[in-house]
Amino acid sequence: MLQVSEKEIETRLRLDNPWWQAGMGIDPDFLAFPRRAYLDDFSQLLLEPGVNRAVVLLGPRRVGKTILVYHAIQELIDRQAVSGRDILYVSLETPIYTGLALESLVSRFQKLFSRPEGTRLYVFFDEIQYLKGWEVHLKSLVDTFRGIRFVATGSAAAALKAKSVESGAGRFTEFLLPPLTFAEYLRFIDQESQLIRQVADEQGRQRFVTEDIHGLNESFIDYLNFGGYPEAVFLDVVRHNPRRYIKSDIIDKVLLRDLPILYGISDIQELNSLFNTLSYNTGQELSLENLSQAAHVNKKTLVKYLEYLEAAFLIRRIRRVDQDAAHFKRVTTFKVYLTNPTMRAALFGPVDEHHEAMGQVVETAVFSQWLHNAAFVDSLYYSRWRSGEVDLVSLNPQQRPRFAVEVKWSDSPFNDPKKIKGLIEFSRKHPKARTPLVTTRTKQGVKTMKGIDIEFMPSSLHCYTVAKNTLERCKSI
Repeated sequence: MLQVSEKEIETRLRLDNPWWQAGMGIDPDFLAFPRRAYLDDFSQLLLEPGVNRAVVLLGPRRVGKTILVYHAIQELIDRQAVSGRDILYVSLETPIYTGLALESLVSRFQKLFSRPEGTRLYVFFDEIQYLKGWEVHLKSLVDTFRGIRFVATGSAAAALKAKSVESGAGRFTEFLLPPLTFAEYLRFIDQESQLIRQVADEQGRQRFVTEDIHGLNESFIDYLNFGGYPEAVFLDVVRHNPRRYIKSDIIDKVLLRDLPILYGISDIQELNSLFNTLSYNTGQELSLENLSQAAHVNKKTLVKYLEYLEAAFLIRRIRRVDQDAAHFKRVTTFKVYLTNPTMRAALFGPVDEHHEAMGQVVETAVFSQWLHNAAFVDSLYYSRWRSGEVDLVSLNPQQRPRFAVEVKWSDSPFNDPKKIKGLIEFSRKHPKARTPLVTTRTKQGVKTMKGIDIEFMPSSLHCYTVAKNTLERCKSI
């Protein structure tokens, strides 16, 4: 039986690493892509001196992990004067590398070029989750090749993170790249400066405002329908048919290939049925009992599937607290959010400002902005009790409410406190929390209702504010 020759492997490595040729860099198409807001932080991790750790870049499919890696490579060449011959990129999805040990690829790379002793090398392994026992191999490389900074990327975020925690033993640093935020989307389409302005309030705090809420809402609806994925923003063929691109190239690949390979799932139809049910009910309260009946999946299998879908970064579950912000001893209900509102549009068609699903899609968009803030997203719950409910509640480390948000795609609550009686009731019990927030379609301001100060802000502007403050590492959101 014929084996892949050494020459073929070297030829492929040279093809995948054009910067090995003098004066060359990454592909011009990749170079033209706008930089994600995370590039600087990611590049800094690669340059940390004296830290013998691999960087594990996590994130769902098609959010730009590979592009981020390419941009980081170009930064190393341009800004850090790293020789292109000191950088290796390997996509482990490439068939020619199947069955090759990571160490053998590294050894080949070291032998290809002569370098001064002590030269720092950079090695990038793309889509590492398809290598069985990847975490053991990567840990061994970190320990063996102390002069190399290793980076691994993968699409099964939670699964990779769990294994990196279990086996990394201080050898891995995780870096999460989520889908595009609304703030990034506006920058990508060159509308940020036209639609958003930063001002100081009476206390000197910086806030974001818009003089064109209708224009901002138009861009927001586009974002809901296709704006979560960089390629969908820039490619006309994708933008005009996001359903085909997002469903076929992202969702189906995860459900039909990634999860079966990683977890040995045999009943793909059952898993697909569950995901469709969850997607249609994004932002809604669910129970295992009702979900099991609706998706025709038994409860034991259902629990596993929910874990798998979270591992693939398709959904995120949040738990319920009561009016006192107390947890329930027995978890019977929970909310499920798509991690990217664009997925719902891909499955069930686009939404417009009058669509019956706008409320839940907007709530999903608000939640998805928080995914970029690891310190906050784990603190998010929803509250429901006999006489009321609140969409999102953040608890501090002492498990007391930090803030509460009621998400609406309507201006009626601005003049009708009955529409937000649950939020008012909850806020009255927790006066030390921040001013409660209600998102609207167009209304903005602070009003006192039933003795409680309530801040109102358009949903689109709130999504921008959360995203922008998070990306700029601000604490006042």
